[in-house]
Amino acid sequence: MISVHGPQGAVEADHLHEGAPPKHAVWIDLNDPTAEEARRVEQATGLRIPSRAALSEVELSSRLRRNRDGISLSTPMVTFDRSDFSLKPLGFLLNDNHLVTVRFHEMRAFAAVRARVDAGDGDGSTGARMFLLIVEELVDNLADLLEEMSGDLDGLSTRVFDFDAGARPGARKGDANAPKRRDLALRRLLRSVGRHGKSLSKVRASLLGLERIVAFAKGECDAYLDGDDAPRFETLARDIASLDEFETRLSETLQFLLDATLGLINIEQNNAFRILTVVSVVGVPPTLVASMYGMNFKHMPELDWVYGYPYGLALIAISAVVPLIFFRSKGWL
Repeated sequence: MISVHGPQGAVEADHLHEGAPPKHAVWIDLNDPTAEEARRVEQATGLRIPSRAALSEVELSSRLRRNRDGISLSTPMVTFDRSDFSLKPLGFLLNDNHLVTVRFHEMRAFAAVRARVDAGDGDGSTGARMFLLIVEELVDNLADLLEEMSGDLDGLSTRVFDFDAGARPGARKGDANAPKRRDLALRRLLRSVGRHGKSLSKVRASLLGLERIVAFAKGECDAYLDGDDAPRFETLARDIASLDEFETRLSETLQFLLDATLGLINIEQNNAFRILTVVSVVGVPPTLVASMYGMNFKHMPELDWVYGYPYGLALIAISAVVPLIFFRSKGWL
């Protein structure tokens, strides 16, 4: 889909004639363009529209380029959709007359910039200024996203450090299902930590890409900038650096929560091994008594005793109960 915008707002894309863009057109936005739409924009602006594969190249020389028509920039950008959080390529083609953006998913930053330009709240008189408006809005959206993730991590931290199956409704002491519930709760915690780590890595990739294209564009757009435009690049660079520091702090917090979750899992495993150890130790004295009276000797005093059998059973029971009482008094059970 093609949308065209000028300093006063939207321009009819149907007026995109071969050899010349519409009058007053500054920004041409291609959202998941077809081959025919890309060809029309190329013929109107003289800018070569890269394919999705070209925009997805990871080497720096492919993402930041100057050519005879202007500069070509690309970066991975998160979808900002928490239900489908992924990275998709975003491209900027900039010369002294126009800005062409190429993207493959809906982004509220672009809608916000269009609304600002339509309302006269943003200066989109040149391609460079339109580029600044879009990047500023993307940085704002990433800041909002990181703030949401910070709140999510606070909630996750509460879940990790308040983890206690006995405090949950329906959990009773000695409940046979309690270990299963604890295991399920720990699995959910670990999956949640993993999802947040995956999301943060995508935000980090977006911030790194924006940091690179802002630095490159500032150096290459000097001929397109007025005196008031250059400080905006400096402000953008500082904002991105601050977001990068904030993301690093969130990553450290997430690593701490991962370590804490793994520690809880180790505690649960140790509890299981402790129970097995106690059971094995408790079973040793009864086994010793039973094996002693199970020996095939002809003359054993208890064989002819009327109370020999109850005596043997009582001795087995006592030899099992005494270790249990001892372990309970030590707090091992």
